[in-house]
Amino acid sequence: MARSLQDKVVVVTGGARGIGAAMVKALVREGAKVVIGDLDLATAEATAKQLGAMALHVDVTDPAGFTKFLDEAESRQGPIDVLINNAGIMPLGRFEDEDDVSTMHQLEINLHGVIHGTREAVKRMRPRATGHIVNVASAAGKAGFPGAATYCATKHGVVGLTEAVRLELRGSGIEMTLVMPAIVATELTAGVKNNGMVKTATPEQVANATVDALKNPKFEVFVPKSVGTFNRIGRLLPRAAGEWMVRKLKGDRLLADVDTADRVAYESRAAASAPAADEAYGMKK
Repeated sequence: MARSLQDKVVVVTGGARGIGAAMVKALVREGAKVVIGDLDLATAEATAKQLGAMALHVDVTDPAGFTKFLDEAESRQGPIDVLINNAGIMPLGRFEDEDDVSTMHQLEINLHGVIHGTREAVKRMRPRATGHIVNVASAAGKAGFPGAATYCATKHGVVGLTEAVRLELRGSGIEMTLVMPAIVATELTAGVKNNGMVKTATPEQVANATVDALKNPKFEVFVPKSVGTFNRIGRLLPRAAGEWMVRKLKGDRLLADVDTADRVAYESRAAASAPAADEAYGMKK
């Protein structure tokens, strides 16, 4: 039987908009008590009010602040049953044109934030021998895409982290799920021209697949499912053949040939998404 999410305490980082907000909506619909954690508290509060959740401020690049956020979520709602590490950014451009600040932001938000969140969740869940951790990676965590080299590196890191921690937690009662969407119709993919290799997904499809993996525990979740098929085929082919297939389907241009004008607003917001890390490293754009 599917597990019930009724009255489960679920924390979603980056839950103010996009995939995160869709997850919040789907979880509230299942009866979960959802806490949104986001850098943009005003938007998070608006989303929470609309969907019936709670909003708290968190900068995932501030480890102490992240821990304090989880403490507050537990003090107000109870022990965390599910943590969804969803916060992430995707600046696009040629690798040699990327500056150190952008590199640092991606590492701190996409990878270090997930590492810290995962560790904190394990510490809280292991004594209770129950819990579920969801790490949102990407199809880019299984392959390399020109135009998003550092992003791919961070998502490969999330995949490796989640696979390793899952093995460490075997028999602990803690479940882990790795969500790997391809192109999703959110602000993060503004200006990306889908060439038809993989159908563009909606945030709701990612959210529904995630909720299903919580109700019927599943480790790997690809959205759409065809991404998983491509991944399995690619692993069976010799590298040269696999790369030829990707080029033939123009997958190598997916994140390289983008409309930069359509990405101005997103890139600007992403560049301001790691204030604690900026202060810690003494780095500013």
